[in-house]
Amino acid sequence: MNNGIGAADFKIAEGRAASRWDTERERAYSELERLWVRGRDILGCDVAIMGGAMTWVSERNLVAAISNAGGFGVIASGSMSPNLLSVEISATKALTTRPFGVNLITIHPQLPELIDVCATHGVGHVVLAGGLPTTAAVSRIKRGGAHVFCFAPTLAFARKLVRMGVDAIVIEGSEAGGHIGPVSTGVLAQEILPHLADVPVFVAGGIGRGEAMLAYLEMGAAGVQLGTRFVCAHESIAHPRFKQAFVRASARDAVVSVQLDPRFPVIPVRALRNPATDLFVAVQRRVIDRFIQSELSQKAAQLEIEHFWAGALRRAVIDGDVEAGSLMAGQSVGFVTREQSSAEILDELVGQALGVLAARGERASDRACRSAAELSRRPDAQG
Repeated sequence: MNNGIGAADFKIAEGRAASRWDTERERAYSELERLWVRGRDILGCDVAIMGGAMTWVSERNLVAAISNAGGFGVIASGSMSPNLLSVEISATKALTTRPFGVNLITIHPQLPELIDVCATHGVGHVVLAGGLPTTAAVSRIKRGGAHVFCFAPTLAFARKLVRMGVDAIVIEGSEAGGHIGPVSTGVLAQEILPHLADVPVFVAGGIGRGEAMLAYLEMGAAGVQLGTRFVCAHESIAHPRFKQAFVRASARDAVVSVQLDPRFPVIPVRALRNPATDLFVAVQRRVIDRFIQSELSQKAAQLEIEHFWAGALRRAVIDGDVEAGSLMAGQSVGFVTREQSSAEILDELVGQALGVLAARGERASDRACRSAAELSRRPDAQG
């Protein structure tokens, strides 16, 4: 771990002896190293904190910044073509010599070619998202020399992935931003962490402070993944208006997309409420009415509903249209209070975790001193 990590928040408290606090600090560092050693080892970085792959946000600049700061950046390939992904990987490698990964969508029509691009560039970690991957895809990645990470929504799903040869699992709760599942991070962690020791497991969704990160590490996680906290990093290319929306928002502003009719399913997405959110509900209502009146077929109605958000994320992130665009954000957005560098964000998270560990050690030391003093005052201890 870099010596500077955690320095910002990890300070000697007023009234404490420096030498004693230094001792607890060293113990805290050692304990944190022990907790996330599997995560650090498989990622090859200083701190087992992955950057979540956010389309339009997790590109070369932010990915390289996270990796250069000791974390693990991940390129969000989204709908990129193989050529575009090749350019993005090359550009990222020009900005960092540290390890980083690439997130690929399992339903991408050119997934095999994208995997080959990663192998050609020597990418050491490929994260598969968007559904259960095929055994062929996992094998292809491993033949290219990369570690395979996959998302698992249940314990049974995770075990199936491990049998397929996946090297690490990511569990992401419904507090996360973007496309989400129905179960909270805390419940997923309790369901999976105690029962899956075969591979490292990373926890994601709603993590905004080091104390929460530490809690999951102590439950058995090898590391964590954060996306929302990095949106407002200095190195993020997100539009200033997009960043300002995050800074102003509270956790309760990050809501899940509304579905009006089960006949017309809406993929659950968590984003900040804005005028487009309310308009989407109105559009669904109009389209459903037209379907009921036989003006639209069910297929045409479904396509019209799905088309509403087409290009909306780019409009918000790149163009800064925070009224009509999609402001995908996790509930940890409430912890985003200002723009910071990636290094400052990582430093803050680690410092908060170390602070908890050191304070815990100091309390244990105090209890031991009091017990020793009480024993020394007992009559049978006087000789």
